[in-house]
Amino acid sequence: MVENIDKSRIPEHVAIIMDGNGRWAMQRGKERSYGHQAGVEAVRRITSECTRLGVKYLTLYTFSTENWNRPADEIAALMGLVLTSLEDEIFMKNNVRFRVIGDLSRLPLQVREKLNATMERTAANSTMTMVVALSYSSRWELTDAMRQIAREVSEGKLAPDAIDEQVVSSHLATSFMPDPDLLIRTGGEVRISNYLLWQIAYSELYFCDTFWPDFGEADLHKAIACYQGKQRRFGLTEAQVENNNENENKEE
Repeated sequence: MVENIDKSRIPEHVAIIMDGNGRWAMQRGKERSYGHQAGVEAVRRITSECTRLGVKYLTLYTFSTENWNRPADEIAALMGLVLTSLEDEIFMKNNVRFRVIGDLSRLPLQVREKLNATMERTAANSTMTMVVALSYSSRWELTDAMRQIAREVSEGKLAPDAIDEQVVSSHLATSFMPDPDLLIRTGGEVRISNYLLWQIAYSELYFCDTFWPDFGEADLHKAIACYQGKQRRFGLTEAQVENNNENENKEE
């Protein structure tokens, strides 16, 4: 499948909902935590392949605010995996910068300290930025952004009439990166699950039945090939897009 990919049209930002770890483990008669451990291996594979292909941002939905309602032992196992996976040299080996978005105040102190240390350690890396959405949900993010904006209005720093899409985007946790070009969800479910709802307004969506622990390089290539087969119109007509492309080619 990799030969079908146009290397000049690699999506700049790929976001992934890594679904299916628990079901993958249960099919094998294992505890759900076993699936999460296998999922870390998939993260390593996909991170390396994304850097090789030229993806600039990779955002991984790791733990949602709703996941705090899961059994305590599963949450503890997930937090432990976060700690051990941050020891991985994949960041330095692939020149990957690490960032995190989410309500970090809910995380254990040890996890927060490790996250901050990893961000500092990888701050100068420049091939790709891996963003982990941890204790994250879009509703949390948008609510937090509205609070920030309301505070600035009440303090006279921002006029209500000045609030536009750009202002909202600049107050989101993702303000440091572009919106996703491609959103992938593994595991067979066809829903967004409170993930980057503002940011994926014009993202191409790709759903597959493969559970995340089994998601490999060939699956990623297939998703990117599907993305490249779409015409991204952003509200325009097909004719308008083709005309704009022709004009850009003439200018070049």
